[in-house]
Parts: sequence; C-alpha cells; structure tokens
Amino acid sequence: MSIEQNRKLAADFFDRFTASDIAGALDIMTDDATWWIPGKPDSSPAAGLYEKERLARLFQTMLSRLQGGLKMTVKSSIAEGNKVALEVQSYGELTNGRIYNQEYHFLMEFRDGKISAVREYLDTQHAYAVWFQPSNKSG
Repeated sequence: MSIEQNRKLAADFFDRFTASDIAGALDIMTDDATWWIPGKPDSSPAAGLYEKERLARLFQTMLSRLQGGLKMTVKSSIAEGNKVALEVQSYGELTNGRIYNQEYHFLMEFRDGKISAVREYLDTQHAYAVWFQPSNKSG
C-alpha cells in the first residue's frame, strides 16, 4: 500500500471506533496485530501489550462504560514507509458522570494493507483518574 493509503486506513480506524464499530475497526487489523499501552500494570491496569482478542475485550469494556461512545478526532498525521504517526483527541462521557478527554500520539505500522502494530502514548494519570480511580462519594 502507498503512504497515503496507510494514512487513510489509520483515519478510517478511528472513524470506525467513533461509530462504536469495534468489529469493523478490528477488521482492518491483521490477525496477529498488537497494541501497546504505556504504564506500569500495578498503577495503570490497562497498561501492557494486547493481542487482537484481548484488545477487542478492552474496547468492548470501554464502550460499555460510555454513555454515547468515544469520539476520536485525528488532529494530524505524518507517514513514512509502513508507519503512520497520528495526533488524536478523544472525548466521551462515562456512565458514572466522568469525562474522558484524552490527547494521544499513536504510531501505527502496516503490513499487507492492514494495521499490524500500534503503540499508544497518552496521559496515563488522566486515564487512571477517569477509568479506575475510586469515587470520592461519602456514604
């Protein structure tokens, strides 16, 4: 695939995710695709390397905790060879009332017309505070 086709496929992935089309997003990834999320597992439960099946469960869990899905907006991208780097912003309201408004950098690699690897960089403190931190409700 050309560099521009890779950029389009990367943007298409986030369009599908925004539409809550997890199956469609995963369909444009290779069967052996991996997705890496930074952080230490003891302080950031979502951190680590995901294979496609585990990634599907993570995405479904996320969507089940969001009121109206997660809007992913590609702000910019650059591409070279089989890699595309993207700046992305997300926005979503969780069912517990918290707001997830994240800034990311993604590095995507492509093979045979599909996404084969993703490295995700994000504000891990914000992610923890929104998704995992216990509520401060007194009771």
